[in-house]
Amino acid sequence: MAALLSSAEIAAIGNGYDRDPARSLSLNAEAYTDPRWFAHERQTVFARSWIWVCHEEKLRAPGAYVTVEIAGHPIVIVRDRDGVLRAFYNVCKHRAHLLLQGEGETTRILCPYHAWVYDLTGQLRRAPETEHLSGFNVGDICLDAVRVEEFCGFVFVNLDPEAPALSEQSGDLETEIRHWAPDIGDLTFGHRLTYDIRSNWKNVVDNFLECYHCPTAHKDFCTLVDMDTYRVTTHGIYSSHMAEAGKGQNAAYDVSNATVRTHAVWWLWPTTCLMRYPGRSSMIVLNIIPAGPDRTLETYDFFLETPEPDAMEREAIRYLDEVLQVEDIALVESVQRGMETPAFTQGRIVHDPHGTGKSEHAVHHFHGLVLDAYAGAAP
Repeated sequence: MAALLSSAEIAAIGNGYDRDPARSLSLNAEAYTDPRWFAHERQTVFARSWIWVCHEEKLRAPGAYVTVEIAGHPIVIVRDRDGVLRAFYNVCKHRAHLLLQGEGETTRILCPYHAWVYDLTGQLRRAPETEHLSGFNVGDICLDAVRVEEFCGFVFVNLDPEAPALSEQSGDLETEIRHWAPDIGDLTFGHRLTYDIRSNWKNVVDNFLECYHCPTAHKDFCTLVDMDTYRVTTHGIYSSHMAEAGKGQNAAYDVSNATVRTHAVWWLWPTTCLMRYPGRSSMIVLNIIPAGPDRTLETYDFFLETPEPDAMEREAIRYLDEVLQVEDIALVESVQRGMETPAFTQGRIVHDPHGTGKSEHAVHHFHGLVLDAYAGAAP
């Protein structure tokens, strides 16, 4: 597909950004507001990156499948009869009808338009009324495959056939996660929260990557964790955000009986956030889903020791839903409105060389990856 933006525009969008966070401005507001940049991101970011799909438990059984949309393309991920995890464009090779919807279990992939039948390896097995076609052989037709990988107990897909494996691209991320969450593969789905936000996806990521705003906007959160211990480290295509649980009175939710005392959070380029809050063993996955230049969908999936949250987890879910998310959504929607005025182009990155949570160096790191992707450089 032809480039939607000129090379001059791609070069200009990085004006003011410096590889040194102590000298840098933020990403230009145009990248958050101009629909052409959102269209460019579909090609250069979402169609070339590893995108989170689900916990591996959803696709353990032969025949289990999940459908998603990535960069505007329908995708199906399925476990075949031999236990191999596969992903395909969810499009029939006859007339391009959608094949499967939602999620579930199946023994075959049946097109609801003309009843073409594919097996779980993507191979066409039956095409009604084609016996008399010249040069037609069902054995020659297979669904178009997509890269899929199981990583840290989760399933990711990538539309780019040339992309390095996520396990290779992500450096020490799996080692870090399994150190802090050794039972991640044993956790089970417990709850989902969903949000529809009037803001560009990059504003949502920016907000997630810094706690400079926390003392002002998240006073309860600053009692849940000890902000003096909050440290943020950037690596390649991810960043780590670590803090100890607060030691005093907690205004967020009660963690007096917590077995996990560390707030351990990871952001993985471009839109996956993994969070292990104080409490029982758990993992929260925030999936940031770009839906338009000024619209973002979010899902928060809670993976727990048991399918039913305990009392502490129910209170944590309530706090996240009714307090923390309300605060954050108001922030990013306000920022989006401000970026759409002539009063703002870029702001200064606030950088603490000690890597504290109140520094914006992880935001700066993210902006560098965005600019690299815009220019066509692989992360």
